[in-house]
Amino acid sequence: MFKVSERWKNAYPNAAVAMLVVRRVENVREHPALQERKMDLQEELRERFEDSEDIKADPVIQAYTAYYKRFEKTYHIAGQLKTTVVKQRQLPTVSGLVDVMFMAEMNNLLLTAGHDLSRVVLPVTLDAATGEESYTKLNQEDQMAKAGDMLTFDGVGILSSVIHGPDYRSRISPDTSDALYVTYAPDGITREQLLGHVRDMWKSIRLFSPSARVEPVRVLTASGIEEVTL
Repeated sequence: MFKVSERWKNAYPNAAVAMLVVRRVENVREHPALQERKMDLQEELRERFEDSEDIKADPVIQAYTAYYKRFEKTYHIAGQLKTTVVKQRQLPTVSGLVDVMFMAEMNNLLLTAGHDLSRVVLPVTLDAATGEESYTKLNQEDQMAKAGDMLTFDGVGILSSVIHGPDYRSRISPDTSDALYVTYAPDGITREQLLGHVRDMWKSIRLFSPSARVEPVRVLTASGIEEVTL
C-alpha cells in the first residue's frame, strides 16, 4: 500500500512521514462535540502562545522553518497560528475530516495533507521531487514541484508536496468516508510528536463518527516502514 523511494531515503535520512488511514467515517459538516473541542483548543493556543515571538521560538516551528528556508519559503502554519492566537480569528468549519486535520496542525504544528482514499490509486510512494513533476493544486492551479521537496504520488500523479500542499484530484469532499492523512515530519520532529499528532486526529474523528475504523499507522523512514496500532 505504501512505498519509500531510495531518492527520499538518501535525501532525508532523519525525516519521517506518517500515513493514517481511516474508514467508514460519517463526514458531517459540523458536530457539537467537535465544535466544543475546537473552542477549547483556541483558548489553549492563546494561553500557550502569547505573541509572534513565542510562535517563532517553538522547536517544531523552527524545524519546519529550516526546511522551508531551503526552498526560500516560509512555513504557512506559523502564519495561520499567528492569525488564530494574535488576531483571535476562529478556527474554520469545513467538514469533520478537514476540521480535525486543521485542528491537529494548530495543536501540534505538524504539516498534514488529507486525501479521499477512494480517489487514490494505490500504492502511494514517498519521494523527493526532481523538479520536473507537475500537478493541479487544491486551488486548481497547475504547479511544478520544487526539486528536492518531499512529496507523495500514486498511480495517477502527485497527491501532495510539502511546499505546495495537496492536489485537487484526491481532495476530501463532503462525501468522503475513507480518508488518508499524510503528515510530513522533517529532521527535528520526534517519533513521539508524530504519533501524538495522528492520535489527536483519530481521537477527534471519533467525536463525530464513533463507528469509524482506523488502520495501524504506517511510519515511513529511511530504515523502512513501521506499523503502529493506535
